[in-house]
Amino acid sequence: MRSVELFAGAGGLALAVSRAGLKHDAVIERDSDTCITIRANQELGIEPIASWPLFETDVAQFDYNQIPEGLDLLAGGPPCQPFSLGGKHRSFRDERNMFPEAVRSVRELKPRAFIFENVRGLVRETFKRYFDYIILQLTYPEVLLKNEETWADHLSRLEQHKSASNGCGLHYRVAYRILNAADFGVPQKRDRVFIVGFRSDQGIEWTFPEATHANEALLWSQWGSGDYWDEHKIAYTERPKPPVGIQERVRRIDAGPACLLSRWRTVRDAIADLPTPIQGGNDPMQNHRFIPGARVYPGHTGSRLDEPAKTLKAGDHGVPGGENMVILQDNTVRYFTVRESARIQCFPDNYIFPVSWTESMRQLGNAVPVVLGEVVAKSVAARLARGMV
Repeated sequence: MRSVELFAGAGGLALAVSRAGLKHDAVIERDSDTCITIRANQELGIEPIASWPLFETDVAQFDYNQIPEGLDLLAGGPPCQPFSLGGKHRSFRDERNMFPEAVRSVRELKPRAFIFENVRGLVRETFKRYFDYIILQLTYPEVLLKNEETWADHLSRLEQHKSASNGCGLHYRVAYRILNAADFGVPQKRDRVFIVGFRSDQGIEWTFPEATHANEALLWSQWGSGDYWDEHKIAYTERPKPPVGIQERVRRIDAGPACLLSRWRTVRDAIADLPTPIQGGNDPMQNHRFIPGARVYPGHTGSRLDEPAKTLKAGDHGVPGGENMVILQDNTVRYFTVRESARIQCFPDNYIFPVSWTESMRQLGNAVPVVLGEVVAKSVAARLARGMV
């Protein structure tokens, strides 16, 4: 099966789609630093990245006529800054809002299915009406915005079209859901909105995959069975003190369904086997250099070792987001190295970031966790494959 990747960034979702068994006809990204990262991995011969046909161009300038008909999957993460909780919240007023281009790509490529990912802020109450507008545009991509028509008027016309639709023309069955990456085995608490559509002429029914991991299972393994500490060879005397009231909660967990799931993965799970980065020392492995200057201040306290990491941030205020730190066992803090951050985002260790720490963290903070993307992409790909039989 064939796919096209829009707004590829450092390649997290594109890598996930490749792992789901699809071959890219195009991987499109306009940012030159990000393309440097992808090309560096291609030059190393790392598959499947080496086989990606990378186009360094703005999606708005891309000619979809060069893509053969019959595309199976279109995927991408339109820039999230217009909707991010950490951004300026300008939504449709923001020139970085690329959802109109996402809709154009659906209209021109007519893929059998699409996957778009974005920040949770996209669905908050402030943007609800505009989010409804995005969903209806993706549902009926051929109902175009007219000259001088406002988006609100276009929304009203789309709503009328939906109520009067007889099933003719290009349209999609669209679903969306907020997924927490930690619930699918990513060592990071990262809420993201996934929008998935299947072309309606295929008659495909599909639902989002259910969570495979749970916080309750992690708590049980730490404070019930103690297996977590045994796995990491943490002596009883070196274990942190149990949280207040945890034993009562553990008793409830033991009787509930959560323990049937795998436990959330933690920062310790992700980085425990890496060498300690040393200040002033050499890079002990690719992208694992110590970065000085970490400090705690209100709102920026770092991620605890024995929990999933907080959401990695891209930020544009000097230090990327100010929150990409780990709290060590002695309660001191340091910045995550690029390699540690890449692991938290589930990139493989042979995937390199040849740019500065700040730029690498920007790319990683904007990325889709590979494992989360893979879960969704495999589910969609499996349903598409069944539909071809």
